[in-house]
Amino acid sequence: MNEKMKCKVCGYIYDPEKGEPRANVEPGTEFEDISDDFRCPVCGALKKMFLSL
Repeated sequence: MNEKMKCKVCGYIYDPEKGEPRANVEPGTEFEDISDDFRCPVCGALKKMFLSL
């Protein structure tokens, strides 16, 4: 599916193709598969503060 997600607080974009090394999220990981305690690596917003693009 590879849907990008955007943090409503700061505008950070999570791209599943790239993952998020700062949060130990491997490339290819869909946003829905990330742990519920995931926080935005830029501003610390909760996972529920992300919107699909």
